[in-house]
Amino acid sequence: MCCYIAVMSSTINPESGRQGYHHGDLRQTLLAAAKSLIAEAGIEGLSLRKLAERAGVSRTAPYHHFSDKNDLLCAIAAQGFRRRHRAVTQAYENPALTPREKFEEFICGYIRFAAENPEEYELMFGRSIWKQKKSTQELRDVAYPCFQHQLEMIRSWQQCGLICSDNPLRTSQVIWGTVHGIAKLWIDGIYTDLAQIEEVSLCAVNMFVNKAS
Repeated sequence: MCCYIAVMSSTINPESGRQGYHHGDLRQTLLAAAKSLIAEAGIEGLSLRKLAERAGVSRTAPYHHFSDKNDLLCAIAAQGFRRRHRAVTQAYENPALTPREKFEEFICGYIRFAAENPEEYELMFGRSIWKQKKSTQELRDVAYPCFQHQLEMIRSWQQCGLICSDNPLRTSQVIWGTVHGIAKLWIDGIYTDLAQIEEVSLCAVNMFVNKAS
């Protein structure tokens, strides 16, 4: 099996659609293939057996990385949180940006990420994991710090007078609820023109920013 993995290429076979990988990249290959399957058939259409077939590996190969389907879904969500957190942190810590520009990037970036990665976003914030209380430790370890970082950013924007100084937690929840609701309009197909995301996002920014800022 190891020899078989090592000689596979990192391309997609145009006839089978199966994705190859280099030795050591199997987990990332499986995650990419899983997101592709979810995009095509939804969460219900995903199974470790179908994942193995799509990735071009044996049926037992995915079990070396994921104990079951829920473990796989949580790994996809965790990957999404890492990507989003990196983008948020990069913008927030950019000394060339003003507090307002950082806030704009937070709002616009959030909605843009959701609209461009709907399946991943739905796992990060949807009911299939959190409402069913099926989150793994890996997912909690990356998701909770993201939530805490968001709260810390809200506090900093309140302290500099950019947004209202009400309870930071409640303010964070309201802002989050707003951008989540806007994002869902695109994800659910109610809004379809991606070119309008920035305009709508900036409208949300103007609603929350103090007029004197």
